[in-house]
Amino acid sequence: MPIVRITLAEGRTKAQKHALAREVTESVVRHCDIGAEHVYVLFEDIPPDEWMVGGDTITERRRARGEA
Repeated sequence: MPIVRITLAEGRTKAQKHALAREVTESVVRHCDIGAEHVYVLFEDIPPDEWMVGGDTITERRRARGEA
């Protein structure tokens, strides 16, 4: 029973996560020779103010790039 954990900064839609989970599941099925019913995909959304890269939050980095 593979469990795939995907950690993302908040902001992806349910549709985006659903599509990603389908593709990840298909890949695990193909490479591990198991049924899709045994593949678990878990999403963990982290608020961008709580995720640091190089000492800055993702929010700060986005703002500096003019994205937020």
